Amino acid sequence: MDFMQLLDMLLHVDKSLGLVIQQYGTLVYVVLFAIIFSETAFVILPFLPGDSLLFIAGTFCARGDMDLWLLMTLLIVASITGNSLNYWIGSMIGHKVLEREHKWIDRNAIKKTHEFYEKHGGKTVVLARFVPLVRTFAPFVAGLSDMTHKTFQIYNILGALFWVFSVVLAGYFFGNIPFVREHLNAIVLVGVGAAVFPIVLGALWKVGRRMLKK
Repeated sequence: MDFMQLLDMLLHVDKSLGLVIQQYGTLVYVVLFAIIFSETAFVILPFLPGDSLLFIAGTFCARGDMDLWLLMTLLIVASITGNSLNYWIGSMIGHKVLEREHKWIDRNAIKKTHEFYEKHGGKTVVLARFVPLVRTFAPFVAGLSDMTHKTFQIYNILGALFWVFSVVLAGYFFGNIPFVREHLNAIVLVGVGAAVFPIVLGALWKVGRRMLKK
């Protein structure tokens, strides 16, 4: 598989995945594993498809082109290990930064962030699975804020199970309904927009309040 084929698959997942299965057979599992792992492991790759890829892969499982349980097992492993690497990167960078005295580092803010993740971080790690961009940055920030590894891994595993099972099975059971199949990309985009909109609205609200206070 060359770069242009991979890029076309990322941009037109619903059309390209079938061609990849036909041309490369079981190699498709490796490709899907790599995409999900990379999206969750590296903060520089938040543009990779997550929800859309899981949903559409579920539709192909319903058609018999892929094995449902093998696919979900591999994607759960990719999601857990990807988040774990992202957390480790954040943790390593955070500790190295804090080892030195920097005027531009608000240590009190770091402490508050750590406390926030200890109290609410589990929800963040789980819910972030369903929000593009946030899904990629949440484990990095969790590591950077020194969230304990045990706490992170508990919610990391729960989040991965919930995310993969719910989205893949949604594609498996509903993706091949004629209306859904004909408007697949539009439906996926609407779903992504519905997840992102509350976050953007919340951020704008906070910025607006700060500007009014000034």
